[in-house]
Amino acid sequence: MCGIAGLFYPETPKPIDPQRIVAMTDVLAHRGPDGSGIWTAPGIGLGHRRLSIIDLDGGAQPMASGDGQCVVSFNGEIYNFRDIRTELEAAGAQFRTDSDTEVLLHAWRAWGPDMLSRLNGMFALALYDADRRSLFLARDRMGVKPLHYVRLSDGAVAFASELKGLLAHPLVRRDPDLGAIEDFMGLGYVPDDTCLVAGVEKLPAGHFLLLERGRPVPRPTCWWRIDFSRRAKGSPRDLEAEMAERLRAAVRSRMVADVPVGAFLSGGVDSSAVVALMAETSRHPVATCTIGFDEADHDETAYAAQVAERFATDHRTRTVAAGDFPLIDRLVAAFDEPFADASALATYQVCALARENVTVALSGDGADEAMAGYRRYKFQDAEERVRHLLPAGLRRNVLGTLGSIYPKADWAPRPLRAKTTLLALAGEGDAAYAEAVGVTRPAVRDRLYSDSMVKRLAGHRAETRYLDAMRDAPAREPLDRAQYADFQHWLPGDILTKIDRTSMAVGLEAREPLLDHRLVEFAASLPVSLRLKRGEGKWLMKKAMEPWLPRDILHRPKMGFVTPVAAWFRKALADDAANLARSPMLSAWFDRKALTRLANDHRTGRADHGRTLWQLMMLERATRRLFG
Repeated sequence: MCGIAGLFYPETPKPIDPQRIVAMTDVLAHRGPDGSGIWTAPGIGLGHRRLSIIDLDGGAQPMASGDGQCVVSFNGEIYNFRDIRTELEAAGAQFRTDSDTEVLLHAWRAWGPDMLSRLNGMFALALYDADRRSLFLARDRMGVKPLHYVRLSDGAVAFASELKGLLAHPLVRRDPDLGAIEDFMGLGYVPDDTCLVAGVEKLPAGHFLLLERGRPVPRPTCWWRIDFSRRAKGSPRDLEAEMAERLRAAVRSRMVADVPVGAFLSGGVDSSAVVALMAETSRHPVATCTIGFDEADHDETAYAAQVAERFATDHRTRTVAAGDFPLIDRLVAAFDEPFADASALATYQVCALARENVTVALSGDGADEAMAGYRRYKFQDAEERVRHLLPAGLRRNVLGTLGSIYPKADWAPRPLRAKTTLLALAGEGDAAYAEAVGVTRPAVRDRLYSDSMVKRLAGHRAETRYLDAMRDAPAREPLDRAQYADFQHWLPGDILTKIDRTSMAVGLEAREPLLDHRLVEFAASLPVSLRLKRGEGKWLMKKAMEPWLPRDILHRPKMGFVTPVAAWFRKALADDAANLARSPMLSAWFDRKALTRLANDHRTGRADHGRTLWQLMMLERATRRLFG
């Protein structure tokens, strides 16, 4: 895993100051602590920070082709690089190293942009071709690896793995994008189709950008997107066997490395499945690690220990405090943009624990999105069945009226919190799901914004992108559309951003076998009844893993790590909540009195605004670093 950065002049090939590239890569040193390199020519400069994983001696970057006409700087891993190499060698290619990086150079020569469809991996790459006078930027299918870019005032296009790499260039302007603030407040993360720094763009997952000298900078080209419109053929038993084989192949392919490899083990079905299949393949005990918490409601170490014993892993556990507040500023620095998924605290801690013994760790991320594991999918499916049975007018008039008068009871047991469900059933399914995946609801955001902010937003809504994605989804059923929208936004914007930034912050490479594109494409083709059965998600995956894992691991309720932010803002972080109204940064966009009421109502227990206060605190700290 690595960090990349560079500059390209698509019009006039101006000289490149190597120190500019050095500055952009130096701030990415955490992504590549094992080495660095730069390469420049008129109008082009490439930089690289290396975390050595494959071909430790011969894989240094930027790497040039034998004739020097192509140069690549690459972040990620190509898991099937040996198969591609064999095909290229049969066509006459000659290799000087054993690295997956060199495979990219020969693949570009052989197939151009079409090479992407042959790659099985996670990657963000920048490849310069002197013959074509072009720079090729590309990102993997799921968006595991990030890539930011911006057009500078001197005509250059700058790019970097992380926003901080771009900000190291003096010509990048630091002005906030107000639409991105609304997006963050709605979703809890800044999605991949925008950036908090105005003018900066993120290359979308499954897209490439081909910059050619003498031509205008184009929009990115989509080279892959998930398709839920097809349905797999075969009996449930046949599909179960296929699922098992695809899981096995995905894990096996991600165990290739020239450094120690381990796994995160939470005790949930996803990480347990990965560890089980690693143990099947490995000749040595799998190195596993688990973070335990000092609050019993959040602790899964007993389940992890059960799996570790079952597969005789080399297991390590560390108990940490759920409220490790000094980590907050470290995370703010790692993410650059505000990020309100508080489970990043736990993810950082388990990454740090893993890095003490291994350089690569396999995770269970992605299975919930690919195989309908989230509880919200269960609710969406059930609500859509009700909507299908009741006429729209009846739902609006009866359920909508009941929902409007039903008290909001955040404090009550979940079955008694009917207000949200009634209002959701009264509306359309796509709109209800778009709100369900959010954090702070539109009505609350409107009350928090200043009058001038509301005017400047001009009706922009964070949820709109979800509605657009669900409307245009290649899908058959409502569950398909919900999963598709999550693949477009939630997965790259939240889940993969979280694991990338936290793992890279400690110099660890995280790999996600359950996001192998062949496995994901197969899961997307499954009938809904094999993804979500009797309210239980990931149904076929669990069936496929029955020979490996016990029922109490496969079928226990999903737990996860839920950070107790509500309690924090009534105790340890109460002063931080009160100080939000006095923040010069936030007062530019939010009403001070509304922020004061929000903090007071939460502190006194009149309402639960914990998640919104966490968002505002992360926004304040991030914007202070970016624009203060």
